[in-house]
Amino acid sequence: MKFLFASDSFKGSLSSEKIVEILTESAKSVFPDCMCAGVSVADGGEGTVDAVVSAMNGTIRTVTVHGPLMEETTASYGVFGGSHAVIEMAAASGLPMVPAEKRNPLHTTTYGTGELIKDALDQGYRNISIAIGGSATNDGGMGAMSALGIRFLDKDGNALTGFGEDLGKVDTIDVRGLHPGVRETEFTVMCDVTNPLTGPDGATNTFGKQKGGTPEILEKLEMDMEAYRKKLLDLTGIDVNGIPGSGAAGGLGAALKVFLQGSMKSGIETVLDLIEFDFLLEGVDLVITGEGRMDWQSAFGKVPSGIGMRCKAKGIPAIAIVGGLGDGAEEIYEFGIESIMTTIQGAMEVEEAMERAVELYRSAADRTFRMLKAGGRLRS
Repeated sequence: MKFLFASDSFKGSLSSEKIVEILTESAKSVFPDCMCAGVSVADGGEGTVDAVVSAMNGTIRTVTVHGPLMEETTASYGVFGGSHAVIEMAAASGLPMVPAEKRNPLHTTTYGTGELIKDALDQGYRNISIAIGGSATNDGGMGAMSALGIRFLDKDGNALTGFGEDLGKVDTIDVRGLHPGVRETEFTVMCDVTNPLTGPDGATNTFGKQKGGTPEILEKLEMDMEAYRKKLLDLTGIDVNGIPGSGAAGGLGAALKVFLQGSMKSGIETVLDLIEFDFLLEGVDLVITGEGRMDWQSAFGKVPSGIGMRCKAKGIPAIAIVGGLGDGAEEIYEFGIESIMTTIQGAMEVEEAMERAVELYRSAADRTFRMLKAGGRLRS
């Protein structure tokens, strides 16, 4: 028999790699002759680069970029296979990079994310996947595109840097300087939200507050973002509000779609394709996946649902080992997961569960394999 282990990390306590190690040890103790394989996975959010690099034996490249406040910093992205690069925009433009007292979407930029993309293009990578969650920005992607050579000009012909406060100042957009490598490159945008650029469900009104926007700031940003949307429409003939996900990452989704012709795709689906997950399923009898907490959201673009649906398509049973359960966790059964095992063994504080994560996960793994053996579905 052959097991495949593909779990998301348990944030703050267990890495995907450690989970694979524990599951392998536990499986061998119950089924001594079994074959075990494991792979790191993520859903397009935090940890995506590390998971893909680990799974594909890639490397991490670190470069100097500008952070969300235009401060000089370093950021990393992953490369593998000679032509592939995977980037988390949060590494260069993420909200945690901005101290709470300095958070103001008028004064943040995606310029550093553009610098990561530019470096990947300069290095010759022509298949680039970009995860766009966790941003500190609301600049419509102007900063990132400026780093790639596009010039956003005000009415006096002055080039704008690409902060949120620049959105309403855009008079013309000069795309002649766009990095030549863009034309040769396939861009995949990992995005699991469907928000448009503007409107009640747009970038500013949905995500601006968490980035430090006050009601007054958000009112100005929404007005300016609408003016920016119209400029994009004038330039391209495309109304980005008709593109699901154009409002992701403060409008970076719109810029990646319009200027780089990026393809919007679910984060977990992108990751599973990058790590060639369907190939890994060949000859597998059972898959074990999981995440730190499973609830109704797990069925929408999270690791267990992505893994479960791939397994379901091939008729391979999949089960999930999770840290805890929340409301609606049972919805995951419609997505190819046949059973759920929790690591916690009784009422306990989150802090205790995290401190005892290895011990608790090992116990859950042992229980899982013993149950499989007792059920007779898989024979030793």
